[in-house]
Order: sequence, then C-alpha cells, then structure tokens
Amino acid sequence: MVDAVRAQAAVGRRPDADNASPAARRSTELTQADTIYASYTTQVDGRPAAAGAMLITSGARGNASNAPILVSVRFLDGTFLRELSAWSLIDSPRYSRSPVARPGEATVPFLNERGKPVGYIFWKPELPGSRILGVLGPLVATLILVMISLMGLLVRSLWRSGHTLAGLVVDLRASEAQAQHLAFHDVLTGLPNRALFEGRLEQALARARRGESCTILALDLDRFKQVNDTLGHSAGDTLIREFAARLSRIVRAMDTVARIGGDEFTILLCDTSRVEDIDLVCERILAAVRQPFELLGSAVYVGVSIGVVLVPDVGTDRGDLMRKADIALYRAKSEGRDCYRTFTPSMDETIKLRSEIEEDLRRALANGNELEVHYQAEVDAATGTIVGLEALVRWLHPTRGLMLPEQFIPIAEETGLISVLGEGVLAEACRVARNCPGLFIAVNLSAIQFRSSDLAVRLIAIARNAGCDPRQIELELTESVLLDEDDTARTTLIALREAGFRIALDDFGTGYSSLSYLREFKVDKIKIDRSFTQNLGHDAEAAAIVTSVVTLGHAMGLTVTAEGVESRAQMQLLAAAGCNELQGFLFSRALPENAIAALLASNAKLRDVA
Repeated sequence: MVDAVRAQAAVGRRPDADNASPAARRSTELTQADTIYASYTTQVDGRPAAAGAMLITSGARGNASNAPILVSVRFLDGTFLRELSAWSLIDSPRYSRSPVARPGEATVPFLNERGKPVGYIFWKPELPGSRILGVLGPLVATLILVMISLMGLLVRSLWRSGHTLAGLVVDLRASEAQAQHLAFHDVLTGLPNRALFEGRLEQALARARRGESCTILALDLDRFKQVNDTLGHSAGDTLIREFAARLSRIVRAMDTVARIGGDEFTILLCDTSRVEDIDLVCERILAAVRQPFELLGSAVYVGVSIGVVLVPDVGTDRGDLMRKADIALYRAKSEGRDCYRTFTPSMDETIKLRSEIEEDLRRALANGNELEVHYQAEVDAATGTIVGLEALVRWLHPTRGLMLPEQFIPIAEETGLISVLGEGVLAEACRVARNCPGLFIAVNLSAIQFRSSDLAVRLIAIARNAGCDPRQIELELTESVLLDEDDTARTTLIALREAGFRIALDDFGTGYSSLSYLREFKVDKIKIDRSFTQNLGHDAEAAAIVTSVVTLGHAMGLTVTAEGVESRAQMQLLAAAGCNELQGFLFSRALPENAIAALLASNAKLRDVA
C-alpha cells in the first residue's frame, strides 16, 4: 500500500479512473483531485480492518518520493460495530469471515485490493412496518389491554347490574304484591277489608242472579268500647285479632270474613240456601264469642250482635243488601244484643219510619213549638202531700198526633239529638222550680249525655241562668250510666252533686242492682220500677222484691220512690213496705205547666185519697 503511493508520487499523478484499481476508484470519491493515496480492506492480526496510506506534501511536486506517508488502520469489529449500530441505527451488526447469514439478516462483504472478500458484516435490517410496530406496538398493546380491562369491568358491571336488576325486579314485585295485599286487607287482622269484601260480594251477586244463593252477615262486638276505655287500645287490638281468628275458624275456605272497621265485621257465606245451616253458623259464632278473651292477664267477656241477609231473597243490589244487613244488625242490638236477627221487609219499614221521625224531630227542635214539658206529681207516701214533680217531654206532632217519649227518645239518643232535647227540658224544669220553691223537679238524663265531658258545666249553667237553686232539681239516670264505669260519668256525677243537684236511680230492680255502684256513686234516691208495683197483690215475689229494695235503700240512707201506682191497694202495700214517695196515675197524670196550679190546689183532696 505504501509502495503504491510512492509509485503514484513518482509519476506525478493519481491513477485516473480508468486505470485505477477498484479500491483506488472508490477512495478518490472522498479526497481532493490531487491527493495521492491508496486504501483497501484487509486483515490485521486476524481482525478485519480498513487500511489507508496518504502522501503528505507541501504543495510542490518535487522530491515527492521522499515525502512522508500517513498510514491509518481502522478495525471493523468491536467498537466500530457498536458505533455503527448507534450512528446508523443498524440493529445487531456483527462481523464474520463466513458468508453464511442467520435468518432475517442482511450482509455486505469486505473486499481487499484484489477484489477478494476478506470478511462479511451482517445486521438485521428494519422493515418500515417493523419500525412502526416497534414504536406503536407497546402503545397498541397497552390500549388493547386497557380495552380488555374496560370490557372486563363492563361485563362484570353488567353482570352485577343484571343481578342487581334481577334483585330490584324481585323487590319491586314483592313491593307490588305487598301494596296489593295492603290495598285489599286489614292491617291489624290480615282479613280482607271493605274493598276486597265488596269485590267478592259482587262476584257472588253475579252468580246469585243466575240462580245461586249466598248469605251476608253483619257483625258488631258488644261492649267493645268498655274494653278500650278500661284496658286500653292495645287490649282492644288484641281482642279484635282474637275475634277475627275465631271467626276464621268457623267459616269454610270458600267463605269470606272481612273487617270493615273498628269492631265491625262482615261475613259472606257462599252457596247457602238452607236456613238451618245459616242458623248453625250464627249460633257457633255466638258461642265462640261468649268464651272469655285473655287480655292483659284478665278474662274479658264480650258479645256480638249479628244481622243476617239472605240473597237473592231480599234483592241482589250490593248497596241495598248492605243497608238491610245493617238494619238487621240494629234490630239485634235493640232487642238485647248478643243475638242474631234475619232481615225482613217489616224491618225496613221501621227504619224508614225512624228516619222520618228523626227528620221531624230536628225540625221540631229548631222551631220549638211542638215539644212540650208535662209534669207528674210525686207524693209523700205517709201524708199524700205533693213533694215534687217529674218533668216528662211530650211531642204534639202535626200529623201523627201526641207522641210519647218511648216513641222518639231512642231516636234522639241514636242521632245525637238527645243533648239538645234533654237540656231544653232541664231549662223548662228549672224555670218551673223557681216558681214552685216548695217542690223538687225531677228531670231524666240519658246515658248518651254522660259521654260529654262538659255535661256538668252545661247543666250547672242552665240552672244558674234560670235563677234556680240546683237543690230543687233531681236528676234521674239509669243503671247503664253507672255500669259503664266511665271516668267521665263518675267525674260528672261528682261535680253535679257538689253543685247541689240530687241524683236518683230510675227503674231500679230491672238491671244489675249492684250495691257496689250505689255505694261508689252515692245516689240520693232509688225508684222502684213500675213492673214490680203492678204485680203487687198478685205476685208474692214482687212484694218480696219491693220489701227488699226498700230495706236496702233505707239501710244505705236513700229515699225510696215507687212508680206506676194506679190503685189504693198498691198505695197501701207500698206505704206499708216503707216507701217514702209514690208516683202514678192514682195521684196525677202528666199535666202541662198551666195545670200545675190547679193540681197543687187540689192537694188536700189527694191527701184524703191517701
């Protein structure tokens, strides 16, 4: 290589392109035109290398043969390959003397000055797609992994949502079922309510119009209010639930027991036509209710009143049938309770009559010109002297004529008109008492009036406004007021007695006639019922009862009055038994206020009769 440079220097020129060797021709592309050099590949100590020699001149061609020559060697393995990889971004370059390439490798030979290969450089060429894949591959893989994860989360979420949705659907259906149940069933007892009962009744009536039969029972517990008032509403609820359970055990699966409200129940007996079967069901209900109810550790006894309607015997209209069932129920209550009554057309006429009387009574109370207070004398049994008068209301109806209290007082009690009527009678009696200072006036009070907590205040105000001394007024009440054991009634009676009113117990002997409530309520007088008086002289038992009542009354320091005295024999027997006062037609009928003066004037004659 040095000799080649010296030879070129001797002739004074570079080899031209046509005569130069391949190595020389390739090298002159990187040098100036007058540079004298030579280069080629070879092996140095068994390693591939690129060697070059270049003449160093000062610009003058003379004596160039003695000019220095720069020789350089560059090994083509090791560091060169690493730099080549870094500079040219060639992947995995390697040198080998063997021309055999590995899979996926490209190769280029190293040629010596004679054009013979002395070795080979191999590398893995990068295809455009591979480069892009190398750059984008991780990102795409990451995106794919993220998408797979998101899809997994979505699938999991959908799976959970599916289960949640299924749960929500189940809960919704359960809620709908519960709402449906509550809409048609009573919360306390679980029985069908009014809506469900009416629906089933309509179905039964549709069958009845095709010839089938059914029966409606309307039920109402007796003395339920007393249980609520004495033991509390919790005990009342327990009673209602147990009553419902007893009813359900009596009827068939095809029948319907429903709670309408409060202590009111209805029963629909399907496919029933035999009166004997219906009577048997009613008797079983009565017997079941007569068994004691265990409430708060106490045995409580109640009863039940039942109204019966036979379908289609009395119609097939639902509203009309329920009205008739209530009419029959009312008849059962009015005839003693704890019994059953079957509806008949005559009951409906009675109800219509009562409705007409109620309407007329309201009008009479508003007008104030049809109702009058009459007075019947009460006399001293020993002297025959008039000691008092009982105020009795009479109604001169414009079309029905004179109506007695038993014809309209019960209606006034049921409709709430009794308070207005009773207080009106008391006001008239107080006015009369003020004009008759030597007499007492007896006024009847209804048990219904005692349900009002301010009754005492109102009665005291009436006496005060009339200018009447309350000690002249004797308030008559029945045993039912005392038997209810109502704190309101007890408080009212105490307030009335403290104000000066006297308290008389009417119709004594026909009810419980308990000594305990006579002592507890401290009444002033007991009045023997007229039924015992009328049997005197004919019934030894009646005489014994009268004697016992008189003895009891005197032992307790009470005045004893006998009602219904119509003959001198009765008068003498009652006086002999020790009665203090007598009252009856023998002495006087009930007279209007304008006849009182004449009655008192004839008192001497009454004493002669006595």
